[in-house]
Amino acid sequence: MIDIRYPVRAAAMALVACWLLAGCSLGIPADPQGSLERIQGGQIRIGISPHSHLVELHGDQPPTGVEAELLAGFAASLDSSVLWVPGGEEELIGALENGELDVVAGGLTEDTPWVDKSAITRPYAQSAGPDGKKVGRVLAVRMGENALLSRLERYLDDRGQ
Repeated sequence: MIDIRYPVRAAAMALVACWLLAGCSLGIPADPQGSLERIQGGQIRIGISPHSHLVELHGDQPPTGVEAELLAGFAASLDSSVLWVPGGEEELIGALENGELDVVAGGLTEDTPWVDKSAITRPYAQSAGPDGKKVGRVLAVRMGENALLSRLERYLDDRGQ
């Protein structure tokens, strides 16, 4: 005779676990620090490092270039104002880690050394690197802020860069 108590019990426990998780209203992906929620209708803080045609600075004027324009459009899609924070990569990544910035741009590539200090987007475009080989261009967000990262990647995907 086959004892069906164990499979039935396991199935019942799995159903209870699913029911409990559904009741928790877990938003996935989530931002532990609430970045996306704070930015929507508020302000996005974007660290920018000058890099040829990707980010160009012009004194007190808003930056120009491919990445600056992409991020200005992303901010507009979230009904957000932009605080542009210029600096070097190391300084900007440190500010990103500390929660002082939301996004960093300025010629980062998919093989960036900052992957252990930030979350990087999927490559949104390909361009020639210093050695002439194709490299994927990426942007960086604060580690763990996955809702923001996901929303930014969807925006980049929709732009077909």
